[in-house]
Amino acid sequence: MSEIAWLELQGVVNMRDLGGTPTSDGTVVKPGRLLRSDNLQDLTAADVRQLVEQVGVSDVIDLRSVTEVDAEGPGPLMRRADVRVQHFSLVRDRNRAATAEDTLVLARKDVDTTDPAYWVRHYLGYLANRPESVVAALQAVATASGAAVVHCAAGKDRTGTIVGLALSVVGVADDLIVADYVASAERIERIIDRLKVRPAYAALMKAELAEQVPQAATMERLFGTLHNEYGGALGWLAQHGWTDEDTSTLRHKLLGETVHP
Repeated sequence: MSEIAWLELQGVVNMRDLGGTPTSDGTVVKPGRLLRSDNLQDLTAADVRQLVEQVGVSDVIDLRSVTEVDAEGPGPLMRRADVRVQHFSLVRDRNRAATAEDTLVLARKDVDTTDPAYWVRHYLGYLANRPESVVAALQAVATASGAAVVHCAAGKDRTGTIVGLALSVVGVADDLIVADYVASAERIERIIDRLKVRPAYAALMKAELAEQVPQAATMERLFGTLHNEYGGALGWLAQHGWTDEDTSTLRHKLLGETVHP
């Protein structure tokens, strides 16, 4: 795995560029193509200028629920006419209003949320409940004119699932996808501190810190399930409308390969 390319901005704590990640066939993800992040609501004007004018961000793929988006209000990048912001909720919206409670870990006595098996079920739930959002989010990354930022609230669970699938589609090995996923653990305390003061999450952040730390076994088991049941991420995607053309477009986006007609 290449060195983690953190973007040190005032308004986020878990943003990084996936550029430099190698694939199994010897190519690498190009810098400035795919970024992952926590909540973007606190971006400063200087942050926005850096992302758009220096990093080249053109697209935001927002994985939060309808309720989260409504509670938080429009983010700073929504005010940029040169940035396309698209929302793809990964939870089953109840009458188009899934609660933030559906997406964050609470202090619960009936489950062990430090157990990777819990998180695997959680992530597989994204695929089962909102396959159309999963496919559309990946297509949005593939068709972005500049850098695409994928984000949710913490930037580790929903974001980790979508980014992991994107990397798998272009040929990144599972162990490198796992390494990227667990990188968020380095900043988990800062992530939680940010969420505690946000409107959509403040009342919900009651879990112990250990319950929020991403573990390698979670992503290993998620991709193990995809391999065992579908032949891999591409097998699952193919069952939900993803095409060879989509794969080619995503490879062109992330790796710079020529798209063949």
